[in-house]
Amino acid sequence: MSSIFVIPVFVIVVWAAWTYNRLVSSRNQVKEAWAGIDVQLQRRYDLVPNLVATVKGYTTHESGVLERVTRLRGNPEMKLPERADEESGLSRSIGRLFALAEDYPDLKASTGFQQLHSSLVEIEEHLQFARRYYNGSVRDNNNRVEGFPSMIIARAFGFPVAAFFEIELASQRDVPAVSLEPQ
Repeated sequence: MSSIFVIPVFVIVVWAAWTYNRLVSSRNQVKEAWAGIDVQLQRRYDLVPNLVATVKGYTTHESGVLERVTRLRGNPEMKLPERADEESGLSRSIGRLFALAEDYPDLKASTGFQQLHSSLVEIEEHLQFARRYYNGSVRDNNNRVEGFPSMIIARAFGFPVAAFFEIELASQRDVPAVSLEPQ
């Protein structure tokens, strides 16, 4: 008679442990994916001042870009929605810098400017891949946290829903036609 109660309890305990471990794994995957985005953002932060310095001799419209980079570098613990807004603004500012280069043939013909532009395009592509991986990890995590019956374990142990990271990348929207070929 006691085995009738022991077996279901054992099955429930095993299921709860398995579900808990899956939730921990999902949470860690989201953290790892965010670290990948953070690496690409840091690469972009390191490149932007060089880009601004190259453009600085030609125009005075670059101060807003440096201010955003400084604010983002100085506050890495910024909440995700605010961080996404700031990153989108930075992407738009970088796009405007490249658009300004069209008005300065010497600048757009500069080897340094061309190299910086190529590096930034590469970083934006890596950032896009990292963001896709992160958002996929968030989707999987949220499915486990919000899905039944795993939500019982998630709520009992305080597993939160993760936020998606949606930013407007300079390479995705409002991309100016930048021709680096001498005219």
